[in-house]
Amino acid sequence: MNKRYIYTICLAGCLLLTTSCEKFLVQDHPTSVYDELWWNTSADAELGLYRGYVGIPDGLSGRQIMFLDALSDQLVARQSTRGEYEAYVRGIQASDWDKANHIYMDNYKTIRRVNRLLENIDRVYMDEWLRERYILEARALRAYYHMELLMLFGGVPIVKTALSPDNSKMQRNTEEEVYAFAMSEFRDCAEKLPAKYDFADRTRITSGIVLSLMTRLALFFHDYEAAKDASLKVIEGGEYQLYRSANPANSYADLFRYAGEENNERIFFKDKGNSGAFKAIGMPSEGGQSVLSPTAAIVDAYQLKDGRNLSELPADSVALFHRDPNHKDMRDPRLKASILLVGDTFLSSTLNPFDNSGINANRLGNQYATVTGYWVKKYLDERDKESTASTRILDFMIIRYAEVLLSYAEALVELGEWDHPDVLYYVNMVRNRASMPNITLEKYDSQEKMRQLIRQERTVELAFEGVHYYDIRRWGTWKDVMNGTVYGAVDPETGQKIEVETRTTNGNRSYWWPIPEVEMLSNPNMEQNPGY
Repeated sequence: MNKRYIYTICLAGCLLLTTSCEKFLVQDHPTSVYDELWWNTSADAELGLYRGYVGIPDGLSGRQIMFLDALSDQLVARQSTRGEYEAYVRGIQASDWDKANHIYMDNYKTIRRVNRLLENIDRVYMDEWLRERYILEARALRAYYHMELLMLFGGVPIVKTALSPDNSKMQRNTEEEVYAFAMSEFRDCAEKLPAKYDFADRTRITSGIVLSLMTRLALFFHDYEAAKDASLKVIEGGEYQLYRSANPANSYADLFRYAGEENNERIFFKDKGNSGAFKAIGMPSEGGQSVLSPTAAIVDAYQLKDGRNLSELPADSVALFHRDPNHKDMRDPRLKASILLVGDTFLSSTLNPFDNSGINANRLGNQYATVTGYWVKKYLDERDKESTASTRILDFMIIRYAEVLLSYAEALVELGEWDHPDVLYYVNMVRNRASMPNITLEKYDSQEKMRQLIRQERTVELAFEGVHYYDIRRWGTWKDVMNGTVYGAVDPETGQKIEVETRTTNGNRSYWWPIPEVEMLSNPNMEQNPGY
């Protein structure tokens, strides 16, 4: 049997910390090649490193980053074949919750792959400069997977070796210990990794990716000084810029379509990471399944083009924009670029979920129809309707430059520097790209007002990108927005927003995800999160 094939079988089959796969913990295949015989050439090392990159999540398939915002007030998810997101928002998720099990096991499986490379790469015959770079990439990947586990589960075991059955029963490290480990690894790698690669290696870990990950992690744990320093280094590095299309008015919309796929705004992205997008968010009249539906809360978050919020308008105007959210095209253009509204046209379909006359595949209540009366437009490209195995798949951006700019501004505000010139400069840079007017200190004349503005700006700029779920938790607003009734579009017959579902966070229980049941059963040293 081919050695490389054996290695691939091993990596695909291995699950960390489960007794059923113990042989895979110490050799590549139960009856074949051991590590001592595998690691010989640079090609072996390259394949080993590649397996560490496999764990980077997709947007609407696999780990489904966009679906994280279905655990926030932005989206509602349906169809349990995609995961039991409804269980979480109803507060009834348990230690057998499929999403927690998937991400926990997948991350630790990939961490083990990376550790195997780090433990064996010194025996490989290869150029020293390349060996050093592979080691840095692997360490950064390992830190990223620990970071994701930390931000979902809290303190988890820090795993720096390819565990064997004899030492696999590890205890949890504290949140502080995992945070310190990830930040230390990121910091060291950021200093030594290249700032960029050629096109063929465009998805490899760079110093900019590492600094951007540091920024996100530091913000989550309110380490605003570290977030400010890391994000400023990305800005000053000069490698990234906000995307602008040939028609500036289309810049934001094109960023999430094939028209703008090759851009300098994307920092950390998954190559072809948008597989299955049309089926997940498209409407049934065009062959989609509308698994994700935007809520009224996110629709209402967009300002008017003149910079006013709905809350600043008289009651009759608010009611008008509830009935017709983009009345006379008066709203922030990012609304139209991100969400399909009642009456909009997509391909050959005029979308009206309240039309009960004749055949209407998109009617509320129909199988695969929207449950809120709205559809996700971001990352929905008409070309994907006819996609086949041979066609192109859109990349998915995990972190883009606009997020870094807003994170830098937020860190300044939280450090008390709310009136720092950079806050206005970079927030306005993001807003102007979307054809929105400048904010001024005349209106946002306090730390609290600027804080709320930046939070709103993150909410609409980064909608459905898997960022908002982390944001509402670190802001401390998640209990407020994740309890109570979820509303959708206004029903023209009743004049009221439709009620979609009732959500419950069960107090602090839902802040951290449950440690998977399989881990609790196989590891007597593991402690469960409170409430599970």
